[in-house]
Amino acid sequence: MKKITCKGFLLSGVASGLKKNGQKDLGLICSEVTASVAGVFTKNKVQAAPVLVDRKRIKKGFCRAVIINTGSANCCTGDQGIQDALYEAKLAADRLNISEDLVLVASTGVIGKPLAMDKIEFAVPELVKLLSPGGINDFAQAIMTTDTVPKIVSRKGNIGRSGFNITGVAKGAGMICPDMATMLCFVCTDAEASPDFLKQSLASSVEKSFNRITIDGDTSTNDTVIIMANGMSGTSVKSQSEKEYFRRLLDKILMELARKVVKDGEGATKLVEVIVKGAKSVNDAEKIAKTVANSNLVKTALFGEDANWGRILAAAGRAGVVFDPGLVNISFDDVLMVKRGMGCGDAAEKEATKVLKKPEFSITVDLKTGDGKSSVLTCDFSINYVKINADYRS
Repeated sequence: MKKITCKGFLLSGVASGLKKNGQKDLGLICSEVTASVAGVFTKNKVQAAPVLVDRKRIKKGFCRAVIINTGSANCCTGDQGIQDALYEAKLAADRLNISEDLVLVASTGVIGKPLAMDKIEFAVPELVKLLSPGGINDFAQAIMTTDTVPKIVSRKGNIGRSGFNITGVAKGAGMICPDMATMLCFVCTDAEASPDFLKQSLASSVEKSFNRITIDGDTSTNDTVIIMANGMSGTSVKSQSEKEYFRRLLDKILMELARKVVKDGEGATKLVEVIVKGAKSVNDAEKIAKTVANSNLVKTALFGEDANWGRILAAAGRAGVVFDPGLVNISFDDVLMVKRGMGCGDAAEKEATKVLKKPEFSITVDLKTGDGKSSVLTCDFSINYVKINADYRS
């Protein structure tokens, strides 16, 4: 796995005892100099304490570090939860010898469970001591919950003769149907960029990536994406062309991370792109794509490798979009399964079933009524998803 290539960023991850299995559960990312920062957060009306804390602190546009714990979402924990989030940030700040308002905090885990602050307090000295440019693997493991693999993407960029780097780390395998973010994602770059530019770029990239994925239709209370830019590569993002180049690179990184999240969905065996085209508008296409991608009946059919196109058409029909079912075509990859609202027969179904046996494929719904197009990444619903979530707290 690639190590972080961004100059001036140090990372670490340790086991503090927050997880019952003894795995790493506390992570830290720190810039050697003050960095510009921006973030996007959940739109869920129920928001975790760290989200509320970060929303206020990030308005300044600068930070030095982010500390992340698993084991508890620190959500629905009242005033004590806010105090614990602030104290968690203070513990890191004191050990790093920086101002505590330059430290952001994130949590993931069980809702309603108070933070075990004694364990975090005991572990922070080691967490800071182990900070290193190559600590990204430990960091990525420390922020995992039901994830089966760490999710890291790094890219190099060039502006003129100057080079810079962007690296993103994400976690998430369940409770994924984001609204402005995915569960947790942290991006760092050694390019110099203003907080306002980062905010605009991050919001745009998230809309194209994390807001176009679903695993189970649930939006988390802790959804957070944070980007930090410390300028230590000596490369500045200033002109319009430079900004557009940076955004394209960021788009690619977040899209790849988003795919990794869905591919690692709890119990998932299939990664499926639901494409809707020929709609009257992009908004109509998006509504149908999300409805199909979140349909439990569609997702269970995907797991059973059953080319049950009726479930797809039925889901489209309840998306709140006006269209003519008699015009609709549905394809599995390049296999046309439905033409003008009617099945194409047994031979087509046999070919579609072959497609469903692949680990990755697409479903295309063509409404034949306009130019609107949108897509959503989804996965199947397996028996293991139920088992994982039935036993999550135990």
